[in-house]
Amino acid sequence: MCGIVAYVGPKDAAPILLEGLQRLEYRGYDSAGVVVSSKGLKVRKVKGRVADLAKAVPARFKGTLGIGHTRWATHGVPSDENAHPHLSADERIAVVHNGIIENATELRAKLEADGVVFKSETDTETLAHMIARTVEETSSLEEAVRKALKSVVGTYGIAVIDAERPGEVVVARNGSPIVLGIGEKEMFAASDVAALVRYTRQVVHLEDGELAVLKADGFHTFASGGLETAKEPLTVDVEAGHYDTGGYEHYLLKEISEQPETVARTLRGRLDDRFHIAHLGGLNMDARATRSFRRVKIIGCGSAYYSGQIGAQLIEELARIPADAEPASEFRYRNPVVDPDTLYVAISQSGETYDTLAAVQELKRKGGRVIGIVNAVGSAIAREVDGGIYLHAGPEVSVASTKAFTSTAVAFALLALHFGRVHDLSPADGRRIVDGLAKLPDQIEEILKQGDRIRELARKYATHPSLMFVGRVRGYPVAREGAQKLKEISYIHAEAYPASELKHGPLALIGPEMPTVAVVPDDELLDKNLTTLGEIRTRGGNVLMIGHREPEAKLADDVIVVPKNEIELDPILLTIPLQLLAYHAAVALERDVDKPRNLAKSVTVE
Repeated sequence: MCGIVAYVGPKDAAPILLEGLQRLEYRGYDSAGVVVSSKGLKVRKVKGRVADLAKAVPARFKGTLGIGHTRWATHGVPSDENAHPHLSADERIAVVHNGIIENATELRAKLEADGVVFKSETDTETLAHMIARTVEETSSLEEAVRKALKSVVGTYGIAVIDAERPGEVVVARNGSPIVLGIGEKEMFAASDVAALVRYTRQVVHLEDGELAVLKADGFHTFASGGLETAKEPLTVDVEAGHYDTGGYEHYLLKEISEQPETVARTLRGRLDDRFHIAHLGGLNMDARATRSFRRVKIIGCGSAYYSGQIGAQLIEELARIPADAEPASEFRYRNPVVDPDTLYVAISQSGETYDTLAAVQELKRKGGRVIGIVNAVGSAIAREVDGGIYLHAGPEVSVASTKAFTSTAVAFALLALHFGRVHDLSPADGRRIVDGLAKLPDQIEEILKQGDRIRELARKYATHPSLMFVGRVRGYPVAREGAQKLKEISYIHAEAYPASELKHGPLALIGPEMPTVAVVPDDELLDKNLTTLGEIRTRGGNVLMIGHREPEAKLADDVIVVPKNEIELDPILLTIPLQLLAYHAAVALERDVDKPRNLAKSVTVE
């Protein structure tokens, strides 16, 4: 959550910081600010978007070193005063911070008792004052930062500059990502590689508890105790163009439209037509280890959790291994029993989702075997787990996840196929699933061609204040994800229920004012699903059906027909129309599609 950019080198820092913040704005966009060092610190910060900040930065805002921040509020309402950077009382130290300082109230009280006057409501300002108090007592800014952080309880990714040391930036990480970018006689740091790829593809990821000192000619990294650590740069396989809209009106539409290609990338090199299995070398498990697991537990947050529900269904159907999914935020706090016969799967597009990362770390402490399904190469979860599957879906900029969700469901199909063939899935069924997976990109392309019609349906249903989403078994997690997409980008209230649960309470809500979006796969439960549609229609409810064919009777007001695949893989395709429905509803209501209110892309706080 929130975005950090830092620069030190021979160039004017402000344009670099502003451009980097623009690319990180999906991580937080209620306020933004920059500070540069040149004969003292020059600061500009505003409530609002990075574009507002750019207008507020004067032409003579020069300095070859600086830090910037785009914010998603946790402490204090969005305002100019609460925007980062935060400065010490003597305006010597400037800090930008992602995360939450849990003991900020206690630290603030101590500082106020010593006469410090605060200018903001934020937890971050305490850091600026604490570092300012220690910097005079120490021989370096890095030592002052390290000493101040010893008093901090919570999560942080920070960048710090000192007006009296204009040639260096100190950054530190604990639970919130910091990535260093290595340039030609210049150094960068950011909370996401998106801010770096225009300038360099050589990066170093800090681990929790690490600090780094950046100077124009290089960097040094340290553990929290002060010992120097050795870091090898990685080359990231992304380019600045990957973060452009590519001619689309919104990133979200671009990312929905990219799914034939991104699914093909997730599948590339992983389907074996000879033995009808999935090649997943990144799992770091041989067949004997794979067979030793008796249960699979999947953890994730938001859309990742819903994709995990699809994954659990696939694993149970194809591998006949008991599997279930649970929100990572709940899992880590209920003191779970960690079973050595259980394989744990952590899902995160960014690989930095704090609740999921903390759950992984708890599992590792208790001896659990954990694999990850992540999109961001080199991310914290990817480095923490025992093995896993990279999605290769490319950067996902829009806050609402679409292509990463779909690629995650495809990755679970690969995992289920792999487990199934190691267990008891027959070669014939393996061939059936391999062939079905190979068809997915073209079938998704076919669905996308219905965009104009789905846009008209979205305009129709966007006039209602609430929608009900229903599905049964394979269709239920699809319904949950569909409701999630609609509510998060259009702000239309939407709830998802198992179709079989309607008559146990939610049916009381059904009427002309609340339409139902029904996910109806052409599977063994088709007749039961059609009966549910009949129950809704007899109570005056309108129905938008997402399925594989028109129902024989007039059970739906509108139908979106989706190509048929294997019944186990159909949920992947049934999700695509719901993404388009949510997108076009949000556009019809003139919402800020890529930056929905109150949300941010990478949730690195609890």
